[in-house]
Amino acid sequence: MIQKRIAQWALMAVAVPLAAAGARRLSNSLEARRGPTGVSRLLTKGADMLRPQKAKRRRFF
Repeated sequence: MIQKRIAQWALMAVAVPLAAAGARRLSNSLEARRGPTGVSRLLTKGADMLRPQKAKRRRFF
């Protein structure tokens, strides 16, 4: 039971941000080669959905 939760946490903490970064990097390289296309826009939207670049930071003071 606890091992399953640890695996889920590891997936969310590591794999999802890596997937978002990979999609963003692939999108940027495609746009650099061929200009903006539907595929590059879709990759960028997917990366923004997984992990937005402009994440709001919490202020504690």
